[in-house]
Amino acid sequence: MQNAKGLSLVSGGLDSQLAVKVLQRAGAYVEGVCFATPFFSADAARKAAAALDVTLHVIDFTDDEIALVENPPHGFGGAMNPCIDCHATMIRRAGELMDKLGFDFVATGEVMGQRPMSQNKQSLATVEKASGLKGRLVRPLSALLLEPTIPEQEGRLDRSKLLDIHGRSRETQISLAKEFGIVDYPSPAGGCKLTEEGYGRKLKDLLVHEGLGNRRYVELLSTGRRFRLPGGSGLIVGRDRNENAILQNIDAPAILASENCPGPTAVMTSLAAESDLQLAAEIVASYSKFDRLETDVTVKISRPGAAVQKYAVERSLAADRSRLKEWQIC
Repeated sequence: MQNAKGLSLVSGGLDSQLAVKVLQRAGAYVEGVCFATPFFSADAARKAAAALDVTLHVIDFTDDEIALVENPPHGFGGAMNPCIDCHATMIRRAGELMDKLGFDFVATGEVMGQRPMSQNKQSLATVEKASGLKGRLVRPLSALLLEPTIPEQEGRLDRSKLLDIHGRSRETQISLAKEFGIVDYPSPAGGCKLTEEGYGRKLKDLLVHEGLGNRRYVELLSTGRRFRLPGGSGLIVGRDRNENAILQNIDAPAILASENCPGPTAVMTSLAAESDLQLAAEIVASYSKFDRLETDVTVKISRPGAAVQKYAVERSLAADRSRLKEWQIC
């Protein structure tokens, strides 16, 4: 009987790296799989896979994640994070790759009780059921606290080499990292923008108004200051030279920039009311270097198929940035 072959989810964090090492010690051949979206990067996973010397499969998960944000069967966490559904869908997608490659199981670095909401026994069972991988989903770090999986029952994965880690303490994992020679790993917090409150506000605003159908707008959620104007139009204002360069090349209903002094580039993600153009120009002027002028700030507005418009914004109006706060999302 040959040893089992498995795909292990690799995030780049310590637990996912330890899962690979524990599985290898238990006799399995392991390759990694990770997921990339505008909400979280695959860079840490690539770095970890290189250090572990395992093949890594990177799956574009953007459409899956957008669908879950639009309709999360098990709801959200503390922000706009559909964690249970997200994890189950990742495992299901990994299972599809498992079948394609002829592998035997999918593994994760989950630890029983480490996260009270998403890694309790009930949540782990919910994820397994939703993923469709019952009996083929291995959690090597807490396997001895769970029912044996099919590869274990078949003797192709040595259950005695799997672990019984539980709870929020990291002492066991840190000790194992030293044992396995794992020295480079990020802190366990964060990584997914959907768990961030400010990012969640921007995402929810985009979902309610423009929707998530324009993938480029989703990718821009980390860029610029966000405003929702009184007529319903959306506005992104660049915060630095790099963001201005990004926004200059966006296909949008309107692009704004100060003409007679340095300032931000701004993009209107929607133009729900013509009256919003004046306020958008005032916002651009407020974030420009208007103090260098002795005249009004001139803001030009470029719109597809239309002549360039220009708005003059008084310096005193531009200086009163506090009045804009009611329209700012984040």
